[in-house]
Amino acid sequence: MDNQSVSKALLNIYHRLMARYEPQYWWPAEEPFEIIVGAILTQSAAWRNVEKAITNLKAARALSPEALRCLSLSEVAALIHPCGYYNAKALKLKSLASWLGKYYDDNLNKLFICNTDHLRRQLLSIYGIGQETTDSIILYAAHKPVFVIDAYTRRIINRIGLAPASNSYIAYQALFMDNLPTDTELFNEYHALLVCLAKDVCRNRPLCQQCGLNSICHFYEMVE
Repeated sequence: MDNQSVSKALLNIYHRLMARYEPQYWWPAEEPFEIIVGAILTQSAAWRNVEKAITNLKAARALSPEALRCLSLSEVAALIHPCGYYNAKALKLKSLASWLGKYYDDNLNKLFICNTDHLRRQLLSIYGIGQETTDSIILYAAHKPVFVIDAYTRRIINRIGLAPASNSYIAYQALFMDNLPTDTELFNEYHALLVCLAKDVCRNRPLCQQCGLNSICHFYEMVE
């Protein structure tokens, strides 16, 4: 499939999802640091449990880099216990807080003013922050146009029949970024809508009959 056809297919998916689910207005947070914390806590966790953990951090007045540095690892782990893997995630949050203080004086504006490539390299240097988490921070907290790839996106794209030749994160990201307008709002809503579809019907055991994309999905053609 040539680039023009891929672009047309991706935009078709987006418009179908938007018509069905409407704008999702991600990310649900009050300020950028909360988005960053949420992006770390949501690793292998249901969002409802992440919300419980963030509520605990807010109640303890611990939702800031300085406050997290003042708490012990075990204290942070206790606060974020609802989101699972709390010891590992506590270490990630402590590492983030230490890094922000050391290199950016806890000033996210200083961090986010970096160009996207430099910002991505910076975030990937922090312990426990991988590509998906990094790109979530760049898109939702820094408001820069990168496309976030997660397991839901891979599942949907594979089933529809648009999977890239390589199975790498970068290949899936390029599929979107090379074939769509470079637009932060578009990338934001598109990713959120794919997550919505995956949770609603394109599950591990998909509810294909209920899916608004079944008429363009190779997987649906095979199971019918």
